[in-house]
Amino acid sequence: MKKLSARRRHPLAALVVLSFALAATGGLYAALAPAPQAHADDSAQSLAIEQGKKLYSVGCASCHGTSGQGGSDGPSLVGVGAAAVDFQVGTGRMPAQQPGAQIEKHPVIYTQAQIDQLAAYVASFGPGPAVPTKDQYSPSGADSAKGGELFRTNCSQCHNFVGKGGALTSGKFAPSLKGVDPKHIYEAMQTGPQNMPSFPDSTMPQDTKADIIAYLKAVDSADSPNPGGFTLGSIGPVSEGLFGWVFGLGTLIGIATWVAARTTKAKKS
Repeated sequence: MKKLSARRRHPLAALVVLSFALAATGGLYAALAPAPQAHADDSAQSLAIEQGKKLYSVGCASCHGTSGQGGSDGPSLVGVGAAAVDFQVGTGRMPAQQPGAQIEKHPVIYTQAQIDQLAAYVASFGPGPAVPTKDQYSPSGADSAKGGELFRTNCSQCHNFVGKGGALTSGKFAPSLKGVDPKHIYEAMQTGPQNMPSFPDSTMPQDTKADIIAYLKAVDSADSPNPGGFTLGSIGPVSEGLFGWVFGLGTLIGIATWVAARTTKAKKS
């Protein structure tokens, strides 16, 4: 006991105890602290960009340039953002099979993981719209009635008032929106692919885009009621006018002819 008391009174005793306490605290923190998430995220992003560069070199560089600068066969990709890549590649429009007035939708040849890698690499060319989250494009809780007003004002001139699509000039067309994934509809509004104007969040907020998506999903539903009767393809006044002239007016002419024939026969009798 005398020896232990003497050690406690030693001038370096407090320093030794403090050193042991700091070492124990540091060891516990190193063992129990969570891994640095930011560093892990940066590493995953760098790996995605590296893999995306390999995919880009094989499938995209011949038209868009080795650094996305564009060329005679493809536009520049600088600043288009990840959303444009996710839309174009995710709908099979890219890589394009051949140039033309408009690139049409085709079966997708990349997996979603590869599309994400391509999007990450193209996004590294310059800032642009990011791929939207499910909360942004989900029509759940959105106002489909308001979305219908917005769609008829901004979109129906090309896509038809229920999204059936329509013809444009020089061999181009507005595609049908029937069965299109809500994420791709949102990305199309964000990025303005091909002939479509873009509607960034500064022009059309996220909730407004969700309202439009809710309207398109409502009219796309098989259970959607049609108070006007037969839809006649829902392609607008051309089919409706043709039906009126051929069947409506044709029926009236047939009735008038029948009445005239009966009247003439009665007079002869």
